[in-house]
Parts: sequence; structure tokens; C-alpha cells
Amino acid sequence: MGYTTGTCAAAAAKAALLSLMGKEIPKGEVEIPFPDGGRVSLPIVYARRRGNGAEAAVVKDAGDDPDITDGAAVVASVEWVEVEEIVFAAGDGVGVVTKPGLSIAPGEPAINPGPRRMIRAALREVTPRAVQVTISIPGGRELAKKTFNPRLGIEGGLSILGTTGRVRPFSCKALRCSLECALGVAQACGVLYPVLVPGHIGEQAARRHLTTTPEQVIEVGNEWGFVLERLPGYDFRKVLLLGHAGKLAKLADRQWDTHSSRSGSPVASVARFGVAALGRILPESPTTEGIFAALAEEERRRLGEAVAAGTARAVSDKMAGRLEVAVALIDLKGTLLAIHGELRPWR
Repeated sequence: MGYTTGTCAAAAAKAALLSLMGKEIPKGEVEIPFPDGGRVSLPIVYARRRGNGAEAAVVKDAGDDPDITDGAAVVASVEWVEVEEIVFAAGDGVGVVTKPGLSIAPGEPAINPGPRRMIRAALREVTPRAVQVTISIPGGRELAKKTFNPRLGIEGGLSILGTTGRVRPFSCKALRCSLECALGVAQACGVLYPVLVPGHIGEQAARRHLTTTPEQVIEVGNEWGFVLERLPGYDFRKVLLLGHAGKLAKLADRQWDTHSSRSGSPVASVARFGVAALGRILPESPTTEGIFAALAEEERRRLGEAVAAGTARAVSDKMAGRLEVAVALIDLKGTLLAIHGELRPWR
């Protein structure tokens, strides 16, 4: 496992603020809180005063995940401001949101809600005073060209990401071994109706909407093809796929590795479902979240049901019909958008 850009930004911001206040950084490391209540110490490359503020840098360690920002420097600059809250700004190599449909409003720096909370928590351990914190990633503008950011309307650089603070190696061989272990443990614990989720948001939604055991919910990451090929070999009766519409719509398009660098955008697939289900062209948006948000409630439900049904068909075909499939789609807040199939075994 490694650490997200959000974790690195929080540690760098805290180090910069300590430097601004003339405080020492013991052993060249800064400790910050994680969203789950845990804590972690990260080494600081440098922390120094600069003009009216201070800046510090952390080098990202993504662990075994082939993350594009692995080894990149995440730099935070802080300065006092005359407001009542922490202000975020995008520095060199960090993008700015220009289109609706994302979790951050247009005009805002592309620092996602999770990292913003982590940065606030880290800074509040030092002072209650308001500061402006500017996050930079040198070379981020070029790195961003290899990501989906340009087509999502995030201009000028990368996004600061992370929900848990940790990077789990969703694309490495070790994950496949772990997934086989998870399937084996589920079977050994008597699970008959597993729940497959892409990641943390799906897991939280499963705990919120369903009645499950810890062994029942399995995080697949992007390894859908690998898991679906092996699933019929276990003693399961029915499987539920629960996840964000944008992620599961890729499965409906029969893209079994859903990593953003190895799969296409789901927007075109959702648009095709929209024409079939609603009989019209959907509102333009760079994201599926934006498409669903632009629809009235009834149209949102019909589109969701069409995408969920298409996902179920594709997944069933992938498993040669050897296992019954149900699908539940959620948005970024974990709210249920649509269901295909009977969810009684999970309630």
C-alpha cells in the first residue's frame, strides 16, 4: 500500500504551516490524521519560509500501485488570510475544474473533498487561524495529459485525490492473489450471495443499504475480468454488483479492466443507453455523474435501470450464464440510482 496525493498534500501543508509559525519538525517527519481515525507519519523533503508564507514538499510513494504520480513531489504553500476558513488554491501542475458534473464546482482547484478534509484536519492540529493553502505538483501539467483530466474539463494539471488516504494496489499481481483469497474466505465462511464493489465508495454504500457480513463484500478494484472468470468456480448462488454508475457502465460496454488508463470513458455508453431508454439525446457532460444530475427524477430512474440491466447482461454473458446477477447503481454520495434484479438476499 502507498499514500494518495491527498495524504501527501495534507502532510506538506502541515509542515509548511509549522515552518510559517517557526516551529520545528522533529526527525524531518510530520504526523497527520487519517479519515478512519488512524495516523501516519510522512517524511518531509524540505520545509522553509518563503516571502510572506512558507512551503514544504513530500514525495509521493504509491506503494505497489502503478500510479502516474508515484515519485512526484507534492508541494504545499501556506500564508495567513483575513477570512474565517481555510482557502484552497491550485498551484503549478494542479488543475482547475472548468465543467459541471464533478465533485468540485467549476472554478475551484481540482482538490477533491476527501483531500480537502484531510488538509483541514492536519492544519487544525497546528492552529485555528485561517490560511490559504496552495497545492502544486511540479511536472503535473505534463502528467495530466496521460490522464482523463483534459476530457473531464480539468485544465492545467492533475487532481488531488483520495478517499481513505491510502493507495491500495488495485492493478498489481498481488491484488489478484488477494482477491482469490477473499473469494475463498467468503466461501469458507458460508457466504452464498457475495457483493462485488469497485472500491471504498461502493463498500460504504453496501454497508449503508444492505445487510452483509464483512466477508460478503469484496472490493474488486479494476480487476473485474479476473474476478468474473473465477466467480462461477465457487459455491455462490447469486452475485450483486454495487458501484458508481460510471464504473459499472464500463462493464455494460464489456470493458473488464476499468482502470482509467486502460479503458474508455463510460459517457458514450451511458449516452447510448439514454437514447434507447428515453428516446432522446442526453444532456452533454464530461461525466456520468453530470448526466444523471441533469435529468429529472423519473428519467434518472429509467436511465439507471437501463444501464443496470445492460451491466447485468454483459456480466452474465462473461460468466456464461452460470451465476445469477443483480446490479445496483449509486452516485458519488452513495445514493441508490437504480436496481436490476431482486435484492432480497442482501436485505
